[in-house]
Amino acid sequence: MARSTVRRTVRDAIYTAYERRLMRRLDPSQSPRHVGVMIDGNRRWARAFGGATADGHRAGADRLLQFLGWCDDAGVQIVTVYLLSTDNLQRPDRELSPLIEIIEDLASRISATGRWRVRPIGALDLLPATTAAHLKEVGEATRGIAGTTVNLAVGYGGRRELADAVRALLQQHAGRGTSIEELAEVLDVEHIAEHLYTAGQPDPDLVIRTSGEQRLSGFLLWQSAHSEFFFCDALWPDFRRIDLLRALRSYAARERRFGT
Repeated sequence: MARSTVRRTVRDAIYTAYERRLMRRLDPSQSPRHVGVMIDGNRRWARAFGGATADGHRAGADRLLQFLGWCDDAGVQIVTVYLLSTDNLQRPDRELSPLIEIIEDLASRISATGRWRVRPIGALDLLPATTAAHLKEVGEATRGIAGTTVNLAVGYGGRRELADAVRALLQQHAGRGTSIEELAEVLDVEHIAEHLYTAGQPDPDLVIRTSGEQRLSGFLLWQSAHSEFFFCDALWPDFRRIDLLRALRSYAARERRFGT
């Protein structure tokens, strides 16, 4: 057996043993209900291997399917995935078109498992009409599934979400004949929360970002006000189950204060 193969076998055995140890030490009652994940680093991963950008996004899609399974095992009820921002929509078509195709395929693959309920969130009207229609169809097809809810944030921007929420709120009250003055008298944070893309869901307990970047980039600006954050150096296609378990361990060890 080649020396490199032996090293790889030993390394895999060590990782497997460490994973099992982490899993045994995690208390299911301390698992987050809702995890947000910023899958950053696909392009850098592809460049490191001399591949095209689309190769990185495909590898990232494959990793996401594994990640959802890991979250299932950990008892996570909702996963929100940042796939495509409103800023990304300004990228050159030669890069954007393959990415959108990969996202459509990813939504279909998630649906085909029969395990997860897909909920597309974002400004879908900014997407190509066929893409928006496909995402909505997948959402409808998986609506009755009782498993983990997977929010696919596509054409998503935190500022755009807040603008859309306020717009929807104003339209709702205008339809009821409520004046601006009357609305101003009663307006509170819950009124806005009811019109967010994630309305009806608990806010994320934990937000994970890969690739070593430590910023939100407009992700869940409202909902993450009291979230815990975990930043991981691994590029997304290299993210391992052990990295998720470390994030969950870190989360469980924290004392959540919810702004107090």
